[in-house]
Amino acid sequence: MTRRLTFSNVTDILRHDEARVAAFREYRPASILLTNRNMDQSTYHLIVDSTSSITWIGARDMYVSSTGIDIKEPVAMLIGVASASRGIAFDGVLGIGPRVSSRGKLQTHFWPIVGIFFQPLVADIVNHGELTFGGDDRTKYTGSIRYTDITTAPHSSLYWGINQRITYGNTELMPPFAGIVDCSATFFTLPPRSIDAYERYRAATGGTVNNMAHGLLQISIDQYNVLDSLNFYIGEETYSLTRNAQIWPRSLNHIVFGNHNDVFLVVKSLLTPSGTRCNFVMGQVFLQRFYTVFDADKSRIGFAQTSYTDAMTN
Repeated sequence: MTRRLTFSNVTDILRHDEARVAAFREYRPASILLTNRNMDQSTYHLIVDSTSSITWIGARDMYVSSTGIDIKEPVAMLIGVASASRGIAFDGVLGIGPRVSSRGKLQTHFWPIVGIFFQPLVADIVNHGELTFGGDDRTKYTGSIRYTDITTAPHSSLYWGINQRITYGNTELMPPFAGIVDCSATFFTLPPRSIDAYERYRAATGGTVNNMAHGLLQISIDQYNVLDSLNFYIGEETYSLTRNAQIWPRSLNHIVFGNHNDVFLVVKSLLTPSGTRCNFVMGQVFLQRFYTVFDADKSRIGFAQTSYTDAMTN
């Protein structure tokens, strides 16, 4: 799996995350019928989306069936062909998000279990990501995978949602609340209803808002050297982002209009209109430090450490 920065600057990245959070306000279940029973052997470059359960192709080039079309029978895997698309630079979307059955049970349309591995992003293109369908890849993590149940909180429970408490060192940022794990988002974002948690983090780190970097928090080298851990209490486990894991990769500072040695934090408040129904969105800045398993069969999410959990990559 390849990670690519297809955005020209941080404004585009943040707008992407803002749009995703805004979309979480209203959940509209979707269904689609199989448009081609016997897919050909072509290779498609798809965006992985953990908030959608639909896979579709045809964003760039029209898909022409060579084996016949059958739209009469719905199937377990929702596959569609786009009739029109806008603003997508790839062939379509690979949806690994859950859907809720008529009995209230989480289901996916590929495999009941999906393992996700990311290497920390240090260049525009990184070819070290992996999806494992049907289980997990033991070579990609250390120790054991620890699971927590999908939240029962309204709305967040319709996605890969969890409950967690957050601290910065010994400073309480957020009591146990529900939010969403989203491998398609970049930052760790705190929507408006969690603005107090963001302000506590900003005050504790000493970060100042850099408007040139579209509102990212910037700290000095001295402040970076004394950063405390950002701790996530999920289930019975604690997962910590080290000081290095809390900053934007300095090798990519040109994207955020910064100099090579500038230090920007990756915790972001989305100053969008009120109404967002989740308290946080955990993006790739967290998932690239912890192996993640989506288990629809048992309605749970698992995390494990990797060789990159404490790595000094940024």
